[in-house]
Amino acid sequence: MSLKFAQPTSKAMPLVAVSVDDLDDVIGAAPSPTSEWLLANDFSASIGTMCACPSQDGSIGAVYVGLGAVGQNRVRFALAAAATKLPAGIYELSTSLTGAALDEAALGLLLSGYHFDRYKAQTAPDRQFVAPLGIDVDRIEAMAAGEALTRDLINTPASDMGPQQLEAAAEGLAKEHGATFSSIIGDALLNQNFPMIHTVGRATNRPPRLLDMSWGKRGPKLTLVGKGVCFDTGGLNLKPGASMGLMKKDMGGAATVLGLAHMIMALNVPVQLRVLIPAVENAVDGSAFRPGDVLKSRSGLTVEINNTDAEGRLVLADALAFAEEDAPDHIISMATLTGAARVAVGPDLAPFYTTDDVMAQALPQAAKTVADPVWEMPFHDPYERMIEPQIADLDNAPAGGFAGSITAALFLRRFVKQTSYTHFDVYGWNPTAGPARPKGGAGQGARALFAALPKVLGL
Repeated sequence: MSLKFAQPTSKAMPLVAVSVDDLDDVIGAAPSPTSEWLLANDFSASIGTMCACPSQDGSIGAVYVGLGAVGQNRVRFALAAAATKLPAGIYELSTSLTGAALDEAALGLLLSGYHFDRYKAQTAPDRQFVAPLGIDVDRIEAMAAGEALTRDLINTPASDMGPQQLEAAAEGLAKEHGATFSSIIGDALLNQNFPMIHTVGRATNRPPRLLDMSWGKRGPKLTLVGKGVCFDTGGLNLKPGASMGLMKKDMGGAATVLGLAHMIMALNVPVQLRVLIPAVENAVDGSAFRPGDVLKSRSGLTVEINNTDAEGRLVLADALAFAEEDAPDHIISMATLTGAARVAVGPDLAPFYTTDDVMAQALPQAAKTVADPVWEMPFHDPYERMIEPQIADLDNAPAGGFAGSITAALFLRRFVKQTSYTHFDVYGWNPTAGPARPKGGAGQGARALFAALPKVLGL
């Protein structure tokens, strides 16, 4: 799916975005037929409102849309709330918005055109938007394309998005940007010392694999690690049906790092980028790993399995240990890791943990500029004892249920010993539709990271 701005044209229809605060001034400055039409139709400029004003020949001369009140932060992409109501055509935005607010409006217009149409034709009108003056067009288009890639991957059911298909998607992205790509598949994972990735993914006829993409030859070294559990039954600790229904999205971390990688590569950000994705399916057969098993990881740490449904941290652990062997400047992991994170912050916020003070400051600030909310959670050291069982170095599922997202993050931190490290525990899904954010797969944290990287890496 291509989400790009249209070329400027004389046929473009004015799209006038108005805040409640500016409504009186806008109506007062409009030509008398237009101002009278707006008043007659009680145009309020509240979020999602739209008023098509006729020209002298009776055709639509301009469309006015509402932005709500200045400072009203309850709705992201307010302009997009009305965009989906527009008839087919090419529109040119007219607004007093500037800076980050204008960027958000432009991004929302592009994302309002996203449809997942792999299995069902979408019949939305063909709306196109001319890039508003004052934005970095390439940057906005790269963010929209990265988000669309993430959504498409998550929305695709596991029947068509197993480890092999996820590999094909990652390899396709590598080819698009001239990156190098390799993978380690099946029993070769054991031969090359990725025992936990192999263990989690061995109980299926779709072999587990580790995907490895590299791009860029200058600048700081940045490694992204994404959880690629293409479907999670829970293993022998089988999930109930209600909890299994959305498990096609358990590769949301992998989908999100691929979206972020696209943004970085499309804009030629001066970094040495590496993307590692352990791609597996957590299934059930006679070879499935069991509660009570003790696994040895790539780093040498042993892990007692107290719940086979806490498998994401196992595959990430081997990938993180491998990532650090290359001595990067920063490692970022993204994963749909715990239900505890959703209980803590709900579906919209992307909680993150970091060992880097610059990241801790830069990321929330950057998130506000790109409408991608995040929330810092603590690597709370006193909880380390909760992940230390009696017979192994680590416990993959501490009993008790307290601080589940924090203990999962602490578990992962054990495998990144020297490098600055940031971990995201994302949801990867919109449970209800919103402006420019349809129900379904969603990228979380990628735009915020993209915006924060220059400060974090000193670019």
